[in-house]
Amino acid sequence: MIKLGIAGVCGRMGRRIFELACQDKDFEVSLALEKKGTPMIGRELGKIKISSSPDGIFLIDVFVDFTTPEATETNLDFVARYKKALVLGTTGLSDNQIKKVEEVSGIVPVVFSPNMSVGANVLFTILPEIAKKLGQDYGIEIVEAHHKAKKDAPSGTAKRFAEILRQATNKEIPVHAIRLGDITGDHTIIFCGNSERIEIKHQAHSRDLFALGALKAARWVYGKPAGLYSMQDVLK
Repeated sequence: MIKLGIAGVCGRMGRRIFELACQDKDFEVSLALEKKGTPMIGRELGKIKISSSPDGIFLIDVFVDFTTPEATETNLDFVARYKKALVLGTTGLSDNQIKKVEEVSGIVPVVFSPNMSVGANVLFTILPEIAKKLGQDYGIEIVEAHHKAKKDAPSGTAKRFAEILRQATNKEIPVHAIRLGDITGDHTIIFCGNSERIEIKHQAHSRDLFALGALKAARWVYGKPAGLYSMQDVLK
């Protein structure tokens, strides 16, 4: 059984990861972490108490982090110190913070992806090929929509789509971000030529999509050697 630590366990993603992990016989949640000052600190969640101390990482096998760039930066220090595998889905990281992720992956195995759904990662693979076959006569733009509380815009997924398409076409790809209501996550990639348009859309119907992907990554990364892995490595 894999002992799991979950950061931001009172947040939307963290809570769902916790709930699904508790239903999975492969996992035992051994650390439920929240930032200091959260009213839930010290309260019981299932069989454990919510803690604000990352020192509890020494109890676990794999740490799952879908929090904020600032919290992730601190958590990286602890997984490196205690040599624990990391599944990282935090978006909005700065260049320096991404560099720190890369440095930590030299010490522990890290699965780092802006989107842990199967469908989005399939698109990461096939979109460059579509762009190359369509050629330079087709313009490409991306429209993404998320709930109004999402802090980073564009989303990490949209940035990833834009980057892989830029590499395939040598053109900058415009991204348009929408923040409305309770949208879980929509991404539309539009290819437009003079007489036709192709739209490829990925819609997340619930956060379970990402939570289940995170647990799949946690199961996969357990026991792996140090290195920086993507969700595509997990799905191979």
